[in-house]
Amino acid sequence: MIVKEEFLSQLRRYFSLNLYEVKIWTALLSRGVSTAGELSDIANVPRSRSYDVLESLEKKGFVVMKIGKPIKYLAVPPKEVVERVKKNVKTIAEKQVSKLENLKNTDVITELNSLHTQGVELIEPSDISGSLRGRHNLYNHLELTIKNAEKTVTIMTTAQGLMRKVEGLMPVFEEVKKRGVKIRIAAPLTKESMEAAKLVQGVAEVKHTDKKARFIVVDGKEIVFMVMNDSEVHPTYDIGIWINTPFFSSALEDLFELAWKVMKPIKA
Repeated sequence: MIVKEEFLSQLRRYFSLNLYEVKIWTALLSRGVSTAGELSDIANVPRSRSYDVLESLEKKGFVVMKIGKPIKYLAVPPKEVVERVKKNVKTIAEKQVSKLENLKNTDVITELNSLHTQGVELIEPSDISGSLRGRHNLYNHLELTIKNAEKTVTIMTTAQGLMRKVEGLMPVFEEVKKRGVKIRIAAPLTKESMEAAKLVQGVAEVKHTDKKARFIVVDGKEIVFMVMNDSEVHPTYDIGIWINTPFFSSALEDLFELAWKVMKPIKA
């Protein structure tokens, strides 16, 4: 049996299996039913390991052990395996989420917050900065930064950026809006982005601009700005800079205020 390494790598990623597991599993799929010794030879896996691997696959729901002499193993249909894996992943995730939710009411989180507060007091505000690589990391940090807003959130973005933010950050916008936070968004209002602008209009004031820039200022204290044009960079290579600097943030917000006055509202 010859299975391409690329295919085995895909299986490992999708099903969270090790190399021996995917080799034994694919070997069994190609036979339907087989002994551990036969699978060891077909998959080129040490015979001493094949029994442990098959036991692991059985626990995960990939194979079924057939009682008899010699012991044989049956392959579970791949569609059924996918459903079992989905169920297991969901169960594990729900348990983990439950643990983290319960953590909020324990002394552990209190101690962690205390450590963080003490640490922040020991550093200069200008030292609280960092670079963010990859759009996924960028949006995770944007969500955290906006969620902590107390007064204002100022956003300047591209047409595609507006669509992404409405899709990914809408719940956060709604949450801070309920606390009285003022949200303003400046972006090119094209045919593609107009629908997103209308969706967010209930929680944020949106205006049209022809200028190209990508930044967010929160409470005139923190700023996150992206250094590349999102239409010219792959999402995994997008880069942002986060700085906690009231001096620079407030200055940028003052400049935005001047430009905001001449921008066209969404209704226009």
